[in-house]
Amino acid sequence: MAFPKLKLMITLLFIQALMITSNASIKAAPSNSDIFREYIGAEFNDVKFSDVPINPNVEFHFLLSFAIDYDTSGSSPTNGNFNVFWDTDNLGASQVSDIKNAHSNVKVGLSLGGDSVNSGSCYFNPSSVDSWVSNAVSSLTSIIQQYNLDGIDIDYEHFQSDPDTFSECIGRLIKTLKDNGVIKFASIAPFDDDDVQSHYLALWKNYGQLIDYVNFQFYAYDQSTTVSQFIDYFKTQSSNYNGGKVLASFSTDGSGGLSPENGFFTACNRLKSEQNLNGIFVWSADDSKKNGFRYEKQSQALLAIPH
Repeated sequence: MAFPKLKLMITLLFIQALMITSNASIKAAPSNSDIFREYIGAEFNDVKFSDVPINPNVEFHFLLSFAIDYDTSGSSPTNGNFNVFWDTDNLGASQVSDIKNAHSNVKVGLSLGGDSVNSGSCYFNPSSVDSWVSNAVSSLTSIIQQYNLDGIDIDYEHFQSDPDTFSECIGRLIKTLKDNGVIKFASIAPFDDDDVQSHYLALWKNYGQLIDYVNFQFYAYDQSTTVSQFIDYFKTQSSNYNGGKVLASFSTDGSGGLSPENGFFTACNRLKSEQNLNGIFVWSADDSKKNGFRYEKQSQALLAIPH
């Protein structure tokens, strides 16, 4: 009567093999991406969508900077009632439609918050989760539909709320906008600061499955960052935002991080060779205008190489 035992062992081995295969497929193999993203409109220097070179072989996202839940004077928080604070003279609804019609690979989103408003710090300061979410869903739906936008980016950098409140407000906002079909993508823009990370990591823990891209601000690191340090930072943040598409980034305002002049593209080529280049984003088109967007061209050319 050994056969039933043998059949049972074979069956168990088969089930075990299936489970191993299934688990392997859940943890997706690393792969490169061709997404390029750029913030635009915060500095009111007359930069236009049409100024920025667009490679047809990448997925290109403009991120309008910024929509802020402050009153139009920029002096007081409004508990989720957002107003437009970007350069609408050059980046208005008709210009959004024009650039999307001219380039089928272009999407346009808006970024929420930012570092400052009216020369003071821009604070995330909700009165309550329910009221903030209700106001934010209503006001942002109106702005997104008026400007024919595709997604949102979360770039709050100063907080007058605890991490759990931030997580619930932003998480529920993203979920509601996605469920309502108002947006197609959502991203977050943290950087390496204890207070900032505590808020975004709480959001990631609770709602990470709804967040499509992590626009990690690697340019917030020191200006002396080397290629090997950049790679280490990238691996650390990829671990922090485990399972997320963490994008490599640089700034064109000379603020910090690993610059293109000092090896940013060397680092990106190394990530690409390891199948870990999830995309590149730049802060910002406003600053890049003066150098003819040379690094935007270089970034997109790198991303467009078949992977």
